[in-house]
Amino acid sequence: MSSVASAPPPRLSNQDSTSLLPNKLARSRPLFDPEIVRRAILDSFRKLNPFTLAKNPVMFVVEVGAALVTLFLLRDAFSKAQGSLAFELQISLWLWFTVLFANFAEAMAEARGKAQADTLRKTKTDSIAKRLLSSGKVETISGSKLRAGDIVIAEAGDIIAGDGEVIEGIATVDESVITGESAPVIRESGGDRSAVTGGTRVLSDQIKIRITSNPGETFLDKMIALVEGAERQKTPNEIALNILIAGLTLIFLLAVATLHPFAVYAVSSAGSGMVPTIAVLVSLLVCLIPTTIGGLLSAIGIAGMDRVMQHNVLAMSGKAVEASGDVNTLLLDKTGTITLGNRQAVEFIAFSGVTEQELADAAQLSSLADETPEGRSIVVLAKEKYGLRGREVAEHEAHFIPFSAYSRMSGVDIDGRLLRKGASGAIAKFVQELGGTLPASFEQVSDRISRTGGTPLAVADGPRALGIIHLKDIVKGGMKERIGQLRRMGIRSVMITGDNPLTAAAIASEAGVDDFLAQATPADKLEYIKREQGEGRLVAMTGDGTNDAPALAQADVGVAMNTGTMAAKEAGNMVDLDSNPTKLIEIVAIGKQLLITRGALTTFSIANDVAKYFAIIPAMFMATYPALARFNIMGLHTPQSAVLAAVIFNALIIIALVPLALRGVKYRPVGAAALLRRNVLIYGIGGIIVPFPGIWLIDQLLAMLHLA
Repeated sequence: MSSVASAPPPRLSNQDSTSLLPNKLARSRPLFDPEIVRRAILDSFRKLNPFTLAKNPVMFVVEVGAALVTLFLLRDAFSKAQGSLAFELQISLWLWFTVLFANFAEAMAEARGKAQADTLRKTKTDSIAKRLLSSGKVETISGSKLRAGDIVIAEAGDIIAGDGEVIEGIATVDESVITGESAPVIRESGGDRSAVTGGTRVLSDQIKIRITSNPGETFLDKMIALVEGAERQKTPNEIALNILIAGLTLIFLLAVATLHPFAVYAVSSAGSGMVPTIAVLVSLLVCLIPTTIGGLLSAIGIAGMDRVMQHNVLAMSGKAVEASGDVNTLLLDKTGTITLGNRQAVEFIAFSGVTEQELADAAQLSSLADETPEGRSIVVLAKEKYGLRGREVAEHEAHFIPFSAYSRMSGVDIDGRLLRKGASGAIAKFVQELGGTLPASFEQVSDRISRTGGTPLAVADGPRALGIIHLKDIVKGGMKERIGQLRRMGIRSVMITGDNPLTAAAIASEAGVDDFLAQATPADKLEYIKREQGEGRLVAMTGDGTNDAPALAQADVGVAMNTGTMAAKEAGNMVDLDSNPTKLIEIVAIGKQLLITRGALTTFSIANDVAKYFAIIPAMFMATYPALARFNIMGLHTPQSAVLAAVIFNALIIIALVPLALRGVKYRPVGAAALLRRNVLIYGIGGIIVPFPGIWLIDQLLAMLHLA
């Protein structure tokens, strides 16, 4: 295993290195990539289909209104009623533009996913599979004919024909078509790194694979469907918001519908004035209903999933992304997530009468043939701290003693010296068997290191104990700061480890987590998640093994590692293609950004509608109700210019907010109260202020160009 892991990565061909995951490509694409924009523009017109638009009640009402104004325009054109044709034509065009701009926002978000799916689809090939028959013979068949349960053999250079589990052997595999990373990975039987994905390539050795999916059900097929948005469902919050804006639309529809009979009555009673036309009433309705958020709501949700994909995480549903924004408790594995994953030598503690230089020299010599991460770290520490470099030992007829679980130590016999390093108890026994005695501080130093969560390795030169090497789990750089960010988000972090409580407490304190679960079994993890959920909290966790599957399935956000087992990937609702457990923190931030973006644009939209009400109502109806002229505080020129200016502003504000909907509102890890204040100040007050100068400027331009 170590020889394979330490081998230099095989050199990939140009074809291999360019077969990157599409979301890696999406990360480098500009927001308004010409290819994506062209696709979005075409899709904007396709989405004018009333049956498609009916899923969005707000924009469906706008489309019906645009169609109604267009019909009256055609009627007036054929009846040669020249007086209002130009006005009705402009209103009709801008209403259609409003629908198209809203469609464009959604189509832009979808187009990015479709571009990713197209790139992924190009990686699908009908590869050749070597199926192992029950007789022991091997037959060559098309990969599309494989079924779940079939056993195949994959050798160096072969494309793995389908998703499966390695049941025999070990190999390096190029997964660049899935992860976008050119570095090969190890796949082997009997562990948490046994899952293989169809379409990836074996680079060395040979493995036997049990196929776990049927054609059309592979991981690659699921990825294509998901990034294309074919299975995207509205989240509970999105459904609730849709109901709210649909309710507001219905209220304003009833209110505007009653204005016409009231206006007829007012004009007939006063003997003067003007009854508003259908074009004016439809324009008023479109300006008052929440068209801004109605046009952008779907795009916000799709863009949220796209941002997760840009971090190389496959979300199985929009619900998972949104749930990550509401997470209260985050479960983090200690090894590989909070710590580097391998113990590192951090200190040489020499016994009385021994210099640290002498101890470091003996420790390095006894570790030169040790290929474990711990052994290499001892060599590096001796070199960095004392300038000791690896020596040429061949001429000294050195005999290296490999580590044995039986002896619990390793070392080297060189120039008559018996250098050993290993567990404290094993070295103590070695020294005593050679007639030596242990220093008084031997047990004291070992116990002190153990109490702080470290691992003591003793070093001896024959019957003479030289000192102790302090090994410890190294907390990843910046982890304490990241945990602090989680705390500022209002998220409680919990470290999960199989270590004893003493070691777990020491690491938890250094990392700054809020709590820890020591000596955790799969049942303990599951019980902890259920207890948190029972208290009304949402829980997120990462995992890669079959033993993590129950907890991943129970968690509200379960992020499975792509290097993990198929059981883990099936249990989670997200798959991290990079297999980086700390990415859960980014996922939470993206989820919160999604919620904040939706809340910010909803606030802006409603505030915007309120402002438009006070800005245009007086000007629109001052011909019908002359008393309203005194409330025309902006001095809009005519009722027609006021109506047209409002409709144009209403359409342009949607297209202006498309970049914000796609990129998302910038998220900072601050408390809920601070977020609410910022939301109200920027998007609430901003939404009230912006329409006044916007409508006024458009009105001035229309008057200048004699368009209304």
